[in-house]
Amino acid sequence: SYAEHFLLPFIEAMRQLGIGAEVIRADQLYKQGAFTEVIITALEHRDHIAAILHEETGKAVEPTWSPFQPLCQACGRYTQTRVTGFSATAKTVSYRCACGGEGEAPMAGGGKLTWRVDWPARWKILGVTVEPFGKDHASKGGSYDTGKRIAREVFGIEPPYPIVYEWISLQGQGDMSSSKGNVISINAMLEVVPPEVLRYFILRTAPQKSITFDPGLPLLRLIDEYDDLESQERNARAIELSVIQGIEPVGVPYRHMVTLVQIAQGDFSRLLTLLQRSGYPVTNEAAIRKRAEYARRWLERFAPEEMKFAVQAELPPAVQELTPEQRQFLHRLGERLRPGMSGDEIHRLIYEIKDELQLKPAQAFQAIYVALLGKTRGPRAGWFLSTLDFAFLRQRLAEAGTDGEGG
Repeated sequence: SYAEHFLLPFIEAMRQLGIGAEVIRADQLYKQGAFTEVIITALEHRDHIAAILHEETGKAVEPTWSPFQPLCQACGRYTQTRVTGFSATAKTVSYRCACGGEGEAPMAGGGKLTWRVDWPARWKILGVTVEPFGKDHASKGGSYDTGKRIAREVFGIEPPYPIVYEWISLQGQGDMSSSKGNVISINAMLEVVPPEVLRYFILRTAPQKSITFDPGLPLLRLIDEYDDLESQERNARAIELSVIQGIEPVGVPYRHMVTLVQIAQGDFSRLLTLLQRSGYPVTNEAAIRKRAEYARRWLERFAPEEMKFAVQAELPPAVQELTPEQRQFLHRLGERLRPGMSGDEIHRLIYEIKDELQLKPAQAFQAIYVALLGKTRGPRAGWFLSTLDFAFLRQRLAEAGTDGEGG
């Protein structure tokens, strides 16, 4: 069905997020007769409810308005029917429709309460004591204002304690809205973000504060924050609530994985080797594979160009634009690299050579990235060079430095 099309993916997303919610279908409750008594109460107090709606919203209620909308058996619509009478004994509602159809509809499954009456009716039926809802329902004259009065004055219950939350907006696009088309579904986000990070994204912010979401670099920084031990100490309670039972930490920073998957280029065995070279354990291969998939999808869908790179098979033409000093730097670096050097050792060597040639750090790193990636920016250079095949690296630096000291 249309409802199932949207509901089932949402339920799966809740499962991934570790939310053990019980799903209660309102359509089933109507058909089972759970709403019947509150429907009768609402119909009997139609004028009182209409007065509440008028007083709270400031809008006049039409004389033909009814808290119950019967389903027309002729055209299958709710919106054009008008209630002409009802029987509390037979539990039916008489109606006439704009299409010309008329008849009797059972209260159990033959229609539904209007939204502002349906909401407090659910509080009564389900025994709701706490209700989180968006700020639009909490505005003056909004659904909660009318709902709490209907709950008390018509259904004889206390309204639930309200927890009002702000909306999530997309950076540069405003509040997420299906009508605006600027919505990223929870399922789409779970393809690029680990579920525990998504929980942390929500839980670290007070409900009454708005959240701006940017799936580009800020998302990468968010995952870094979650991975960072100091951050976990500062936000211990948010971290505690974010952890999902049964999901073990991978132990590999997300930003690091973003770099590795681009170097490995889809070769999982090489990815494991790169992780080992970086000093990370590779015992939980399933978790590593999953985090690698998150990183790959983020690169495909949201990553800014500055985060993307690929080691070039041939010497990039942009090498010709490097200064003689930069090419000398590449030549010396290639000559002094040794097999098995760590990222820190290469980092120190880079600084040693750039000082000899009186280059600025930016000039030295730019030369490295241009020679290998054809771009002026890239991942942390020392560590990055340590992950590359040594013979390939020596050959490439020699080629790039041929117009330097070796040319």
